[in-house]
Amino acid sequence: MKQLINTPNAPLPIGPYNQATSLNGLMFVSGQIAIDPATNDLVLDNIEAETHQVLRNLKAILEAGGSSLEKVLKATVFVKDMNLFGRINAVYGEYFKPEFAPARELVQVSELPKFVNIEISVIAGV
Repeated sequence: MKQLINTPNAPLPIGPYNQATSLNGLMFVSGQIAIDPATNDLVLDNIEAETHQVLRNLKAILEAGGSSLEKVLKATVFVKDMNLFGRINAVYGEYFKPEFAPARELVQVSELPKFVNIEISVIAGV
């Protein structure tokens, strides 16, 4: 049976979706942007701060669903500017160590929700 996952430790959905769903041992986490759940404000100081907030939001949702960053199987990263790749990758590497880093793609897009610079979604084991 499909389980719906939502936590106040990550930004609440702004549309007809849940933060995550899980089924048959897999968890699908909706794309996260850099909204601080404590204030509901965007964290846009720089791409490093923005990426940290996105990954903290993902971590909170994963943990609420009984998973963790170590169990992420696949990450999809959307960015507005491919020139930010190196800076994003440096922060990403703080959360996903080589011994458990997931498969990943990073794609440049023309716009993202709320005109942020990065959005990440993941699929994880539970």
